Amino acid sequence: MTVVGPFGLSVRDQALEADVQTGLAAVEAGLLDATKSDVPFITEAAQHLVLAGGKRFRPLLVMLAAQFGDPYAPGVVPSAVVVELTHLATLYHDDVMDEADVRRGVDSANTRWGNSIAVLTGDFLFARASHTLADLGPEAVRIQSEAFERLVTGQILETAGPTDGRDPVDHYLDVLGGKTGSLVAVSCRFGAMMSGADDSVVDTLTQYGERLGVAFQLADDVLDIASDSHESGKTPGTDLREGIPTLPVLHLRAAAAAHGRPEDVELVALVDGDLTDDDRHAEALRRLRAHPALEQARRDTVRYAEEARAMLAPLPDGYAKAALAEMCDAVVHRAG
Repeated sequence: MTVVGPFGLSVRDQALEADVQTGLAAVEAGLLDATKSDVPFITEAAQHLVLAGGKRFRPLLVMLAAQFGDPYAPGVVPSAVVVELTHLATLYHDDVMDEADVRRGVDSANTRWGNSIAVLTGDFLFARASHTLADLGPEAVRIQSEAFERLVTGQILETAGPTDGRDPVDHYLDVLGGKTGSLVAVSCRFGAMMSGADDSVVDTLTQYGERLGVAFQLADDVLDIASDSHESGKTPGTDLREGIPTLPVLHLRAAAAAHGRPEDVELVALVDGDLTDDDRHAEALRRLRAHPALEQARRDTVRYAEEARAMLAPLPDGYAKAALAEMCDAVVHRAG
């Protein structure tokens, strides 16, 4: 048994492990190549988050999905580069919108160079992703453009908030389907499609990726409250401090609105107040960690991960299917 990729994913077959490791190494080289510019400063800014590392969650899914066809097909690695470049570009933009100071344990690009450079660097990465995508054919361009539209739509919906009468939790889950699920689904779809897998396999893996992506983000929501050291390099409670409405907070608000318990109403007021004060922030974290809303968010994470696992049922048994199933376990484990 060997360990590859994020969360210590174990692979129980030497041939699969070799394929995945070789593929991920090629993706890493492709990322460095795609982020080079004739202007040295642009190269430095574009490679800032590439060199900071990261889980490479999406490229790993491309490699595993490709096992259901020809994993050595020429489009597999470039498609993994495309999805990771797209993901990286969104991080530059997200950090500007969220006014984040740290990303992956290093200064965020907006902290280091300012908002304008960070936004333009994200645009540069989108352009490089499109350049690589163009060589993969019109169908790949269409798939990626549709996913990108969903991603942006999810971001807009998050910023705008739920419409009157809409359940904020349902709204938030729709947001995550666009913001996170869409690109994770494309990762699985590209891996299967570029490898020449059957259409039914491509569809199955796409649906798996959609649900796994939502579970992955929900696990991040739980970690932001529950962990002592956030895997993304952010300190615990970063989203909470920045007023980003993650699932535990939404469940807390729903409980306060439904039952009106004084302690819930008081905690909502604390969470919605000024958490730039370290003592207030620490108190909000302490009380949220003990609140049933956090456990409810964990249950939602498990539900989406189990839905993802169930989608794998039609696939032929083998080490690749087992590794994809273990990804579901890994996501749930992250959420405790």
